[in-house]
Amino acid sequence: MSQGRGYARRVSFQAGRYRLGPENATLSVRTERAGAAAKAGHDLLIHVNVWEATLVVAEDPGGTTMELTADATSLRVIEGTGGIQALGDEDVASIHQTIDDEVLRRQDISFRSTSVQADGNTLRAQGELTIVGNTQPVEFDLVSGDAGELRGAAVVTQTAFSMKPYSALFGALKVKDEVQVVLEDHLDAQSR
Repeated sequence: MSQGRGYARRVSFQAGRYRLGPENATLSVRTERAGAAAKAGHDLLIHVNVWEATLVVAEDPGGTTMELTADATSLRVIEGTGGIQALGDEDVASIHQTIDDEVLRRQDISFRSTSVQADGNTLRAQGELTIVGNTQPVEFDLVSGDAGELRGAAVVTQTAFSMKPYSALFGALKVKDEVQVVLEDHLDAQSR
């Protein structure tokens, strides 16, 4: 959940329709490694390259809504940190195939808000997140900074969506069950 760190002023969200996507924002996933052989693996920064979201900020706070859809096959490793050696092209290709075939199984991801509460520069969203055909409740904050920047983060527990976190070496190396999903944008750049 985002706490809005680093924002000096409180800036309220302006009413309007905001379209977000890879052309003007970043949607990323951060994974961390665990297990007895964790030193052999990498913590990953993964960008979602095909996605779209709509944020409708209503004059009446109860009418504010958020929706997001993402192509699960568009996740691409941007960075791998840690590990005994750097990630090579074959490693990255293998990670992409594992995400597509075993983790997300080529099924799109979606979020639809059920409630959005405004509090100054923060929108507190509750809604339903669907991953690999399983829908679970999730909540997170979107925080607007003093120059119109937007940041939101949520922790997603893979097993809550009937996903099996990736593991290798008979479970000695695995991805932690919790992954962090982060959205970063600049609202002033959006068309209403």
